[in-house]
Amino acid sequence: MKAPEPQQQPTLKENERKWTKPLMDAGYTVIPAVILDRQQALLLDPVDVNILLQLLTHWWKADNLPYPSKKSIAERIGKTEKTVQRRIAKLEHAGYVKRVSRYSAARGQLSNYYDFSGLIAAVTPFALEAVERKEEIRAEAKTRATRKKPRFRVVPKEGESQ
Repeated sequence: MKAPEPQQQPTLKENERKWTKPLMDAGYTVIPAVILDRQQALLLDPVDVNILLQLLTHWWKADNLPYPSKKSIAERIGKTEKTVQRRIAKLEHAGYVKRVSRYSAARGQLSNYYDFSGLIAAVTPFALEAVERKEEIRAEAKTRATRKKPRFRVVPKEGESQ
């Protein structure tokens, strides 16, 4: 018969420990760090990144593309709708975002869907490079940990006996 396992006190998830439970309960967005790390290589300036972050904040499920309005994005980041429109066009021209028209029979044209498959494709080589580097670092650390330490011995001076 197996001994009963001791009851564990509930522990906060690591992100709740970092950010607190109320902040995490209010909502969060998962962004691959490589997008932020390589924003210069992707030719993204801070406004572009901010707009991407706003768009990605609305992308909750892989098969349900986000569709925030340019007006709501503009209000959140303190820019004009025209600036947001131009920047999204720039992101689309770079191949990072694809706008997909969205219509309603009753209301006509609605805010666009935003597809990020181009961004994912553009960032994947950087991600693979980062993964490869992490694996190299892990392998180096493992090699260092298993390497035998040299033995030190006292070498007698000339004319001294051991």
